[in-house]
Amino acid sequence: MLHSLLQFSPPQMKFQVTEIEFDFESDDEELDAFNRGIIIDETIGQIWEADDEEDLVEEITCATGWCIKSLDYRHILS
Repeated sequence: MLHSLLQFSPPQMKFQVTEIEFDFESDDEELDAFNRGIIIDETIGQIWEADDEEDLVEEITCATGWCIKSLDYRHILS
């Protein structure tokens, strides 16, 4: 029984991004306004699974390749 409990990991929480600001100026790459808009539009409204807010930021950063300046979201209850 103890072995079963140790293998249990709580389900990740679900978050829906409502507002986001990326740090598009932190890289040497220039990204035009059109492509910035695409990245923002693909992020807002999407449901993300993460352990907590810090993990959510990490998930989005890894998926988009851009650091986040600010983030607003809501929890999605199953």
